[in-house]
Amino acid sequence: MNVNWMNVFNWMSLLKSFVVGGVICVIGQILIDKTKLTPARILVIFVTSGAVLGGLGIYKYLVDFAGAGATVPLTGFGYNLAKGAIEGVKETGLVGAFTGGVKAAAGGIAAAIFFGYIAALISKPKMKKQ
Repeated sequence: MNVNWMNVFNWMSLLKSFVVGGVICVIGQILIDKTKLTPARILVIFVTSGAVLGGLGIYKYLVDFAGAGATVPLTGFGYNLAKGAIEGVKETGLVGAFTGGVKAAAGGIAAAIFFGYIAALISKPKMKKQ
């Protein structure tokens, strides 16, 4: 069987995803290089901005445009939390605002815990010298 790989991949979709994800990473790198913000604060800024833009319905346009380029970075995690909370409120009322976000992001949270544990078993972490 002869497969034409040009038809298998949607190259424009891959390019849009790469560019949008790259721009999000560039913003993070600029924040690291040009400000005195700690990486933890930058993480919180990205997750919070994704949640706020998701709650306002703005981030959905970026997700529709870039796919994984917008959903994989930390802003996508915040968007996923907000989207889950909104859906949770529609399903179960006020309680859904608290449970919906966690339910929507459970797969990502579980994967992060699992792979973090595996990395800790494989590597030899050392305490940072002060």
